[in-house]
Amino acid sequence: MTEIIRTSGTSETIETDAGTARVTWHRAEKARLLLAVGHGAGGGIEARDLQALAGVLPAHGVTVALVEQPWRVAGKKIAPAPKTLDAGWRGLWPALAGAGLPVIAGGRSAGARVACRTARELGAVAVLALSFPLHPPGRPEKSRAEELLGAGVPTLVVQGGNDPFGKPEEFPDGAYELVEVEHGDHGLAVPKRAPLGQDEAVRIVTDGVTKWIASLG
Repeated sequence: MTEIIRTSGTSETIETDAGTARVTWHRAEKARLLLAVGHGAGGGIEARDLQALAGVLPAHGVTVALVEQPWRVAGKKIAPAPKTLDAGWRGLWPALAGAGLPVIAGGRSAGARVACRTARELGAVAVLALSFPLHPPGRPEKSRAEELLGAGVPTLVVQGGNDPFGKPEEFPDGAYELVEVEHGDHGLAVPKRAPLGQDEAVRIVTDGVTKWIASLG
């Protein structure tokens, strides 16, 4: 069983038009790709899926950069408007690209939306969307599918089976892949009564992402 891995890495701060961002690097010895992943509007890089990916992927030749948006670094509790999130992401992108590796843009929840909106503009080779918020809870008519479908690069969605922001069956047809974490909520947590444990749910995430990245060539 895969455990939830709490990782440590080397952090650096980066000045952007939206304020001071922070990147924590988890480097692969012989890296061929860089996965940069941002957090959601309700939490930071301590999220179980982000930590697990940072712990697993470097062994597969993928350096992982966990990105903290300026509002989070500043200790604020509420995320700013999407255009400000995009500005922060754009501002730190040169530091990511400066690693000299092809960059996969990623994020969870609001961070996934940022990655989708900016992927082609910034030259990302692919997008990883963890818990993509397809719509606000209970408001399926407020779809954000256009952001996902407009990413314009190979895209993987990892979605909880019981995510109130959009269950897997709600997602439209499109040029992307989807891995379902059965019984998972928006944080990819599974209830104790579920037939799979939390470590198994995390392994679905890491195995799915590892397999997808390998398919990118």
